[in-house]
Amino acid sequence: MPAGIAALAAAVARGERRALARAVTLAESTRDVDREHAGQLLACVAGRAGGALRLGVSGAPGVGKSTFIEALGNRLADRGRKLAVLAVDPSSAAAGGAILGDKTRMAALTRRAEVFIRPSPAGAVLGGVGRHTCDAVLLCEAAGYDTVIVETVGVGQSEVAAAAVTDLLLLLLSPLAGDELQGIKRGVMELADVVAVNKADGETLTAATLTAAECRAALNLVRPRSRAWRAEVLTCSAHSGESLAAVEDAVLRCHKALAESGELERRRAAQREERLWSEAAQRLLDKLRRDKKAAGLMPKLLRAVAAGDMTVTAAAGKLAGVEK
Repeated sequence: MPAGIAALAAAVARGERRALARAVTLAESTRDVDREHAGQLLACVAGRAGGALRLGVSGAPGVGKSTFIEALGNRLADRGRKLAVLAVDPSSAAAGGAILGDKTRMAALTRRAEVFIRPSPAGAVLGGVGRHTCDAVLLCEAAGYDTVIVETVGVGQSEVAAAAVTDLLLLLLSPLAGDELQGIKRGVMELADVVAVNKADGETLTAATLTAAECRAALNLVRPRSRAWRAEVLTCSAHSGESLAAVEDAVLRCHKALAESGELERRRAAQREERLWSEAAQRLLDKLRRDKKAAGLMPKLLRAVAAGDMTVTAAAGKLAGVEK
């Protein structure tokens, strides 16, 4: 192992913020040498990881995720928790990096010494989290952060991806009309452990209360994600701070219930298995894309498919070497 990687692992274990930032950058790199070094780094710090509360926060653009996370994060930090926020931003089309929008909207939280905020690019990965978000979570835990919030991009596939790297999922909603709420019931509600209807103040208070009631009714129609915890629906205002204490309490109670029932470890075990298959599949795809024989075969297969002489399924089989 390179001495530099060992030194970086030691610095991460000491909780040095700059070292953690460097480590996350290394984990996100797609260069082969960096992937090898990232694996060595993660192996060094693995024994220190795994003890944090991992919270996914998802919601549609404009719902106020950054404002909500800043408000909730300040409450958690005030309670003595050491918080890391991984804000998965849309990727820049020019450079491929994160656009950094979420970090600039959490200015007060960024200034706290006990809080680490890291914008990370979603890249080409669908689902609202990056390919190596899980590695970033483990590194934050190794650095001593006992609470890690993963903020996802958008809504839809985001819940599935966020649930694959966190212990529990908080779905943030705006006060919605009935028809809009109908559109997000299936698939989303069954993954949410806590639903918070934001902007429950002023003129939108009545609408937020109605939305929360409709969400509770919707939850009665879906199978609970866990036997140990029934998803709760609350209203709050990230802007005024109204009822944020209740949301924080629900998150902490949910995490405790999952841990005490053994559900937490079962979720993490399933996540590790899925991650193993996903990473193996991605590495095989990367290897295939770099294969000279495959590169030479690709133009012939494309012409055959375009001419109607071969189906895409058959061509893919030949490209993967499954069919001769």
